[in-house]
Amino acid sequence: MHCPKCGQQQISEETRFCSRCGLLLSGVATVVANNGLVPASNMGIVGSPDSSRRRGIKQGVFLFMLTFLIVPIMTVISIVFNMKPFLPILSIFLLGIGGILRIVYALMFESGTGVSNPMGQNALAGGVENRGSLPPSQSIPVSAYTTPSAGSWRDTNDLQNQPGSVTDSTTKLLQQEERDQ
Repeated sequence: MHCPKCGQQQISEETRFCSRCGLLLSGVATVVANNGLVPASNMGIVGSPDSSRRRGIKQGVFLFMLTFLIVPIMTVISIVFNMKPFLPILSIFLLGIGGILRIVYALMFESGTGVSNPMGQNALAGGVENRGSLPPSQSIPVSAYTTPSAGSWRDTNDLQNQPGSVTDSTTKLLQQEERDQ
């Protein structure tokens, strides 16, 4: 399989990201396996398993049900340590009322459709603006590789006048110290 963005050949069909450009390839492998057809997804269906509304309702129900486990434990802890019933009241408030509020929030404000653009799905489709067009050129034109003109040849003496690297100058200093000793 080749990356649709940069053309890099992938070592394995199970590769999740392109080794050259980093494009997410999990959706591309599905498209290749289906002979170029994008499989129908349930992302547009209201109440689909991955909708934010459904997840919010599940979280609220989980918090509310957790009340029936945590409140008795907090009550026992309060009785054992002879404390005021602060912990059970706090857990009723946080878990019970918090769970109900989470359900109400999910029903009122969260969308019932699927998650939009999960993990770069636009990269799989190429985005609306890039469909049907090639990516922009990213190479150096051939004209940049012409031979230098007659007056622009560099002499090897010119290369010696340029400052060297830090390691070259350090090596020269160390060699000079060895000769001086």
